[in-house]
Parts: sequence; structure tokens; C-alpha cells
Amino acid sequence: MYIERFTATARQLVDDVANEPSVQYPIRRWGAIIAVDVVEYSRLTIVDEEQTYHQYKSHRRELIDPKIAEFGARFLKSTGDGIMAEFETALDAARCAVHVQQGMVGRSSGEDADTQIVFRIGVSCGRIIADPEDIYGHDVNVAARLQTLAPPGGIAMTEEVADRVRDAVGLPLEDLGLHYFKNMCRPVRVFQYRFAAEAN
Repeated sequence: MYIERFTATARQLVDDVANEPSVQYPIRRWGAIIAVDVVEYSRLTIVDEEQTYHQYKSHRRELIDPKIAEFGARFLKSTGDGIMAEFETALDAARCAVHVQQGMVGRSSGEDADTQIVFRIGVSCGRIIADPEDIYGHDVNVAARLQTLAPPGGIAMTEEVADRVRDAVGLPLEDLGLHYFKNMCRPVRVFQYRFAAEAN
């Protein structure tokens, strides 16, 4: 019920803004983005497609979507076996990512490693171009690239995000140095955090 109310409210807000004649698209604004994706989703579907589907939907319904709502996401979309969400601040985005990964540690306890769903999360921040249907821009693309670099069950973030949230979230971030991502001319300095369960 909580998720249904959040979804309905979000849809109504989008409809209201879309129908507002004074709004000129695209909108340019500053935001923070998280990109969430399932590790080895294709392999999991080969092992047991239906079980993987139901597990993923359960994690979305009971953990991820409520956390995204709790930390005030102003845009949310599904990317198949993943999610992308935009927040007003880097701290909101980082805290959401941390709560999701911490929650997954508990939810996955005792599960068979071969069928366990594990998420990677990338976090970036910067200028965003938005319309009622999607968000665009360099830093949106960076979040998606960071997700592929994040350790299973962990978080990867840009240096700008790390500088903004390091003290507030209290995580010992590991500096991975500069990384060049495909079709991006400038390198991105990346920091990561591995949760305790991942180290085992």
C-alpha cells in the first residue's frame, strides 16, 4: 500500500507538471543519481527465471522502492533488471544506496550463493536535463557506468559525491583512482565501499 501511494503520487505530480502550460522543457537542474543493477542477472535467469523474477520484485517492493521514496527521489524509472533514481542532494542519494545495500545483507543471509540476488550501485551528481519522461546528461551516464564498476553488494561513486558525503555517511571509502569510460573524453575519479558481507 505504501508503494502504491508513492507511485500514484509520483505519477500525479508528473501529470500535473506535464499539463502545466508555463513549464518549458527540457528543464535543467542539479541533481544526484543512483543506478542500481543486478549482478549476473542473465546467469540467474538461466538457473531459474521465475524465481529470479519473484526475488527481484520482492526486493523492489519491500526494500528498494520504499528507501527511494524515504529519501525523496524526484524521478524514478525501471531499466529492466535495474533502477535509476534522481535525488535533490548527493547525501540523499548516498544514504539511499547505503540503506539498500545494508538491507540486502540481511535479506540475503542464508540464501544459496548461486541463486542469490546481489546489487551494484553507482552514484554521481551534477547537471541534469529533465522532461516528464526521463533524465539525461553526462552525469546520468556516469552513474550508469559507475554501477558496472561497483563491487557486488557495494557502491561506487564519483569524487564529487565522495567529498560531499564522506563525513555524513561515515564510510571508509576506497580510492580507485581515475577511470576512463567508453565514449567519455574526461576521466572520472572513483571511490568505492564494500560492505562487510562482500569481503567474506
